[in-house]
Amino acid sequence: KAHGKSSLESSLLAGGFAINAMRAAQGMPTAVESSPEAGPAKIAMLDMNLQRHRMAMGVQVIVKDPAEIENIKKREMDITKERIRKIIDAGARVVLTTKGVDDLCMKYFVEAGIICARRCNKDDLKRLAKATGGKVVVTMADMDGNETFDADCLGTCDAVREERIGDGEMLYAYGCQGGGASTVVLRGANEYMLDEMDRALHDSLCVVKRMLESNTLVPGGGAVEAALSVHLEEYSTTLDSREQLAIQEYADALLVI
Repeated sequence: KAHGKSSLESSLLAGGFAINAMRAAQGMPTAVESSPEAGPAKIAMLDMNLQRHRMAMGVQVIVKDPAEIENIKKREMDITKERIRKIIDAGARVVLTTKGVDDLCMKYFVEAGIICARRCNKDDLKRLAKATGGKVVVTMADMDGNETFDADCLGTCDAVREERIGDGEMLYAYGCQGGGASTVVLRGANEYMLDEMDRALHDSLCVVKRMLESNTLVPGGGAVEAALSVHLEEYSTTLDSREQLAIQEYADALLVI
């Protein structure tokens, strides 16, 4: 949902997906396109922090040499850098996470020419994973206690672009190769109108879903009453008695209802 313009400007991204998020840093590219050299645009979807690694609460480190403090800080930075490097080496060109990304990680992404977005909606990432054939990664730890990133978890699409919609920016994934999902971008004057459009669209899609599941449809808007009225009008013409008048009046009453 995006403010601005009218409901007539709402659009369907067939084979595409839109996420209400923007680049974490201005130095990142605004678009990632598939190419023969770099291959398709691969997306890493994470449900984890990309921040400088810090020891958990309650962990105590006894330092006898002050120089070791700098080594500890350097190792914390190296752990973060190794995580980013594993994601990049897996082939990711776009990184989306539901949690935070600190300046240290953003620096590595900017240098690698990768689009990164933080604080994404978790449900949006799940749908994007379905659309692109990827998986949402919650941890990089394996059974042996090491950290790895499986390239099979990456989603695939033709292009990812940041485009301005209304008062803000959104990320669009075009040519999603997983299939099974699309996005409708609703445009409206204010939040109340957008909410009403959202409810109306949801109701319409649910009607289509139920109709396809049951293979039956009951029309609304007085269609049933109108059909009964027409049928009774035709039936009344076959009668010769005074019952014809009663049936015609009842048919007219159905139209009033």
